[in-house]
Amino acid sequence: MAAPAITLYFAPGSCSRVPMLALEEAGVPYERHLVKFMAGEHRAPDYLAINPKGKVPAITVDGTPVTENAAIQWTLARLLPEADLLPITGDPMADAPILSDLLWCASGMHPIITRMRLPQFFVGDASDAKAQVSEIARQAMLPNFALIEQRLSAQPWMLGDRWSTLDAYIYWIWFRVGDALDRSPYPAFADHHARINERPATQRMLEHEAEALAWLEANGLVVPAAPPASHGPGGSFR
Repeated sequence: MAAPAITLYFAPGSCSRVPMLALEEAGVPYERHLVKFMAGEHRAPDYLAINPKGKVPAITVDGTPVTENAAIQWTLARLLPEADLLPITGDPMADAPILSDLLWCASGMHPIITRMRLPQFFVGDASDAKAQVSEIARQAMLPNFALIEQRLSAQPWMLGDRWSTLDAYIYWIWFRVGDALDRSPYPAFADHHARINERPATQRMLEHEAEALAWLEANGLVVPAAPPASHGPGGSFR
């Protein structure tokens, strides 16, 4: 059977790192499409036909779109079983904890990061309000990091002895939280991030992002550290 034609719609630094890393780990051919947020491409009809929410990541598989990171990870794992991206068995009860972890990343921690890093999306530019939202989000993130630290202290990867795309997601979470949180109490999580950085697939992913960022910089299309409100919560740095 012919390999599916996969296109990844991405933006540097965004959570599109997760499927890009999965695809690089899988070692399959795929096309990368840089979504140019500062040019308004995420609101253009052509992109909205792929992802009506105007966000990244999205993929198309033989022209059929898939959106939302957890769904993309699940789809890639099912589509590319030989890559062993997730240890899916087909047994609903055995697979439920894996899906639960993906959704924990996507709907549990991911929205907290947005409030930590981009509080202006929720309260405007008032300094006191932004600081309050960021602090509430930081406090909400602490038990999540504690759970990850506990798991990674007992095993090398989130699902046991083998890397999975769940590791790609928490790799991005560690990166995106950055200095918004004191990460020194989480040495196992820090070691996890360092080990993923050393993987050849990660190095390729970072090279692709660097090339895309260089192109955006050369064309005056880099998303600023604090994107304008017109980008809304669906901006590339969500």
